[in-house]
Amino acid sequence: MLIIGIAGGTGSGKTTVVRKIVQSLPKDEVAVIPQDCYYKNNAHIPLEERLKMNYDEPASIEWSLLVRQLKQLKEGKAIEMPTYDFLTCSRMPETVHIEPREVIVVEGILVLTDKPLRDMMDVKVFVDADADERLIRVISRDCMERGRTPQMVIDRYVETLKPMHELHIEPSKRYADLIVPQGGNNKVAIRLLTDYIRSLLKNPSK
Repeated sequence: MLIIGIAGGTGSGKTTVVRKIVQSLPKDEVAVIPQDCYYKNNAHIPLEERLKMNYDEPASIEWSLLVRQLKQLKEGKAIEMPTYDFLTCSRMPETVHIEPREVIVVEGILVLTDKPLRDMMDVKVFVDADADERLIRVISRDCMERGRTPQMVIDRYVETLKPMHELHIEPSKRYADLIVPQGGNNKVAIRLLTDYIRSLLKNPSK
């Protein structure tokens, strides 16, 4: 089993890179594990307080659960991946059944910040993009999918996203084996990455 970690700032194009990796491999050979599914369950905290919490720092993620479930997948065991509701900022009762696959893609802004998780990765990727481009994508996504107004997104960017990116996400770039500039638009880098993944799959030792 190969574990591929894909990190990068919010709105950098990680989802596009992940989608192209998945499309390049047989459907039954890859599973995607989003970091966002592993936000800590804060349902016991009032909604007003949950909405003000910082979800862009490593402490917001239940890394131990993510690492434990990855280990189970490596052992050939299926997992029940948690799900998360961004509107209520709480974990949902539903889970997603994930079977072991030849390739597991772990994707999220902070996945290269946690050493135990990082040590499990066979390939570490950082998707890079211009800050202005990322902000535009975040405004579009959060307004359409998470019920926020443009001003709410901009305020959150200034108060939380930008400083957390500079403090946690950007420094994690140094752990990457491959940096993909221009996000999901970099067809050459994505092709090189997918070709490399396929070459590893052909190796009997993997």
